[in-house]
Amino acid sequence: MRDDLSGLTALLAVAEKRSFSAAAVELRVTPSAVSQIIRALEERVGVRLLQRTTRSVGLTEAGARFLARLGPAMKGVHEAFESLGELRDHPAGTLRLTLPRYGYEEVLAPRLAEFLAAYPGIKADLHIDDAFIDIVENGFDAGFRIGEMVEREMIAIPVSGDIRMTVVGSPSYVTARGKPKHPRELREHDCINYRSRTSGGLFRWDFKDGAKNLKVAVDGRVFLNEADLMVGAAVDGLGLAYVPESRVRKLLADKRLVSVLEPYCPLFPGFFLYYPSRTHVAPKLKALADFLRVQRRRAHMPRERT
Repeated sequence: MRDDLSGLTALLAVAEKRSFSAAAVELRVTPSAVSQIIRALEERVGVRLLQRTTRSVGLTEAGARFLARLGPAMKGVHEAFESLGELRDHPAGTLRLTLPRYGYEEVLAPRLAEFLAAYPGIKADLHIDDAFIDIVENGFDAGFRIGEMVEREMIAIPVSGDIRMTVVGSPSYVTARGKPKHPRELREHDCINYRSRTSGGLFRWDFKDGAKNLKVAVDGRVFLNEADLMVGAAVDGLGLAYVPESRVRKLLADKRLVSVLEPYCPLFPGFFLYYPSRTHVAPKLKALADFLRVQRRRAHMPRERT
């Protein structure tokens, strides 16, 4: 197939220029290479396509009939390649992305309108799910996940700052059960468990105790496989929840929740945009990656003093 295409391109160039030398200049090869390509094409089709003399080159009857049908098809091929160039310069198409609701609300939602305004040819098809999804198998262009959850073989681009975790409970729960002073004391409390929708396993709570990393398997009477519902369960007094601080900042300020174990709560790497290959990244995906890089830099630039 590849040889046929090179042969057809060479045939069209020779027919248009009426010269092997002029065609060679256009194709950036030697005249002898053009001659060999045409000869190989004629051998494959079993018909002479060009008449050659020492002074001129012309099409045979078969060659003329062949090009009459070939011309429109090759024009379509050239237009297809030109359209790829347009996509490179003006990214377009549908971006299929998978991300958890928290990732959407924290990273993408505040920036999506500006991105789509900057690239009117791009559509966003968003799959909101906490479960881990194979983006290659399921046909996604990319995904958003917290850094430590991204597979090593993926290309990962940071698109948010670090995430601080916190343990929260309702004032009524804390009044009735008291505040734990150390992560070990969580075993004496009702904790709202998160069950992974991918593995079915229960999520362990991570803490920092000086230089030590602690993983605590908590227990309780409520188990959820939807992370977004954990905050509401804590507000309702069903137990302590382990959640990103940014999700409960207003509830803490309004005193509808109380934070505990603050000295032990860790920072995690924030959200990353990830995709499987660095080569031939689709222009629409490159546009998103570059846009989010700029947004992240802006968000973390120190403010000027006034």
